[in-house]
Amino acid sequence: MENIRNMMFGTNTLVELDNGKLTPGINLDNAATTPPFKAVVREIEKQLQCYGSIGRGKGQKSEHSTEIYVEGRDIVKDFVGANDDRYTVFYTNSTTDGMNKLASALIESPNDVVLTTRMEHHANDLPWRERAKVVYAEVDALGRLIIDDIERLLIMYGGAIKYVSVTAASNVTGYVNDVHKIAKLAHRYGAKIIVDGAQIVAHRAFSMIGNTPEEDIDFFVFSAHKMYSPFGGGAVVGQAEILNEHIPQFYGGGMVKAVCDNSVVYLPAPDRYEAGSPNYPGVVGMLNAMKILKCIGFDYIKNHEQLLLRKTLKELRKLPGIVLYGDSNHIADRVGIIVFNIKNIHNEIVAEYLANHHAIATRHAAFCAHPYVRRLTKVDDPTPCESPEGMIRISFGIYNDEADVDAFLHAIKALLFCENLQDELRNNMTTDLLLGKPYDRG
Repeated sequence: MENIRNMMFGTNTLVELDNGKLTPGINLDNAATTPPFKAVVREIEKQLQCYGSIGRGKGQKSEHSTEIYVEGRDIVKDFVGANDDRYTVFYTNSTTDGMNKLASALIESPNDVVLTTRMEHHANDLPWRERAKVVYAEVDALGRLIIDDIERLLIMYGGAIKYVSVTAASNVTGYVNDVHKIAKLAHRYGAKIIVDGAQIVAHRAFSMIGNTPEEDIDFFVFSAHKMYSPFGGGAVVGQAEILNEHIPQFYGGGMVKAVCDNSVVYLPAPDRYEAGSPNYPGVVGMLNAMKILKCIGFDYIKNHEQLLLRKTLKELRKLPGIVLYGDSNHIADRVGIIVFNIKNIHNEIVAEYLANHHAIATRHAAFCAHPYVRRLTKVDDPTPCESPEGMIRISFGIYNDEADVDAFLHAIKALLFCENLQDELRNNMTTDLLLGKPYDRG
């Protein structure tokens, strides 16, 4: 197989350091967005040569694009192990878009009860908060989801919980949840399960079909930009029968069979969830990225990530002043994500130092998961509501290697053992804040 690093755009791109030097950037922020495969971009460029309106024209280009778009649903279903006539696929712009469309469709009353967890990204929390009554399962001291707490709440609400919505893998700690076990519990107590798949699709093989029908996943939502495809894109894979009983609060052309002066006849799913012109380049890229990931193989991806995780955590545990979050000893249930702080040095200072002195891209603050980050850092919920200070996150992609890890560890050691550098960084940060430096969007 071609060297994976050479399969990516941007791995050799030069970035400018504070001293003016140009050097190749090292991306350790893959949990936010991954660089695209070169083959994905080539496929998008190829298909744009024959691009026409989707489902709305009789020209050759329109019919060609429509065929790729429609047949792509089967590629998506196969990728997430949903090769079953019960399921359909509608395309979205992102996981956030998909969750909002689901929430706007499935929730029928503010009194509907949704169970989610304190581990969730805001995309799997706020859409439910704004429309329904939400109850939350807790995490333990190391940040793992307490599945027994899910069952406790399901029992407590006596069948009133309509949906259990949970992440397959945390974007903060990388923990992989046993969503099939959770599905079995949800179904036992009369609820349907929705899985946020944003952080799992590029890291582990996933199947919506469980070992038994009770373990099947009802809805699965994910983004393409976290699986090496640009231009947005994503999908919801869900049970067609349920989707046809509802309609999202997102209206326009393409979702209707007929519109009269005083009535509308809507098309069945997936069309009723895809109003407006679709993001065709995003779909093309996503479908191609799926093929490449399957070719590389998820066993390879998992083993490679575990290698990088073990090496990085082993070395970080040796260093004074490093505070690691989550379980850094038993990591088999973690995808390639590490979160940490350095005592007495603000996380933003560390992140800026890594970027501006060593060309290492990371993420800092609270990763759009504020309640979870507060629990990990042992900070109480504030009044009035404010974002937590958070931590630094490094996250690996399939193209990262041990040289990237070594560069990161070298940079951290240089910071830890140079007090003058720490003072300089603190002074620069104070100046930046006084000048109105932009804040993190977490």
